Amino acid sequence: MRKILLMVALVVCTAAQAGKVVTDSINSRILGTWVKYNVYLPNGFDTDTQAHYPMVYLLHGLTDTYTAWRDKGQMQTVVDELIETGEARPMVIIMPNAGGPNRYEIWNGYFNMPGWSYEDFFFQELLPQVEKKYRAGGSKGQRAVMGLSMGGGGSTVYGQRHTDMFSSVFAMSAWLDSEDMRRRETGVDDKLYLLNKAVKDHSALNYVRNADEKTVNELRTVKWFIDCGDDDFLFTQNIQLHQLMRQKNIKSELRVRNGQHNWEYWHYSIRMALPFVSRNFY
Repeated sequence: MRKILLMVALVVCTAAQAGKVVTDSINSRILGTWVKYNVYLPNGFDTDTQAHYPMVYLLHGLTDTYTAWRDKGQMQTVVDELIETGEARPMVIIMPNAGGPNRYEIWNGYFNMPGWSYEDFFFQELLPQVEKKYRAGGSKGQRAVMGLSMGGGGSTVYGQRHTDMFSSVFAMSAWLDSEDMRRRETGVDDKLYLLNKAVKDHSALNYVRNADEKTVNELRTVKWFIDCGDDDFLFTQNIQLHQLMRQKNIKSELRVRNGQHNWEYWHYSIRMALPFVSRNFY
């Protein structure tokens, strides 16, 4: 009986420390549509209305949506656990929508493209509005960005081109360049072609490769972490980025683990990512 009571007490205690994930949306003038996002709010957010939190932007991959990290990644369980153990700081995490399953007819991607100025939306509308609404971020030292695959590439490029905005970047299995530029499909609204072109135009590899001294010094103000599985089809790109950064004396962490381009790998990635960005908030 005592064991049962102890187990019940532990469950109640754990539940009491849990944060929550809620769905919200923003009316974007730039994109001309409503954009949904999920937001993780730590335990105590609603009761301590004077508290201010660091902000993390957690980006999804190609053909997924803002629900992916909550539903497939089970991120809330991981974040609650890391905050409870002290491995991660209490934080607000924004998971914005930037895609959908029909890659030809639905816009996917975090960059500006003809008809889809997502980067402008992100920095001019999303970021300032959610940071004000959720009492989070507000400065480079209180802001980080991370993501997987397409979102890993988006995170990396955002960190490169906006070094004054993020204290750290954690890239998981990142899509960093588009080496295979196929022809545009005829007879369909081929948004996938535009995404590939945008990834190539915003190549994270070329950005470091062509960086002048001023740009290199700016990149050194961000903490970088590159994480990719040894059987991932994007493995070579991720290793190239780390090597290019080393050649320019830009410090970055690199982890290569056994794994592929899948959620089994990313489940563990986020367990490394949140303590990493927590250590680099200031």
